Amino acid sequence: MKATIWHNPGCGTSRNTLALLHEAGADVTVIEYLKTPPTAAKLAQLYADAGITPQQGLRVKGTDAVERGLPEADDASVLAAMVAAPKLIERPLVETAKGVRLCRPKERVLEIL
Repeated sequence: MKATIWHNPGCGTSRNTLALLHEAGADVTVIEYLKTPPTAAKLAQLYADAGITPQQGLRVKGTDAVERGLPEADDASVLAAMVAAPKLIERPLVETAKGVRLCRPKERVLEIL
């Protein structure tokens, strides 16, 4: 099975999710989204496929998202902020042929393997 993970190697949950993917024998494409951020269109597609809103994919912890009013902002504003400052993207996002999940907790990845 092929899988793509939008990964932050500095995040324990992201590392553990990647390990689960490898343990499951997935052919994994790793995208370090802090270095190579997805486009707003790709983020919108990932969130739609995951059944969540951009606001639900917003990383609040350790960011200025609340101060910027992003949890209450419209989708386009949240997506634009994430593209401009990828640290605002909650991680890890995993995409397979079975769907997309924001893998918090890491075991959520099992739903799409």
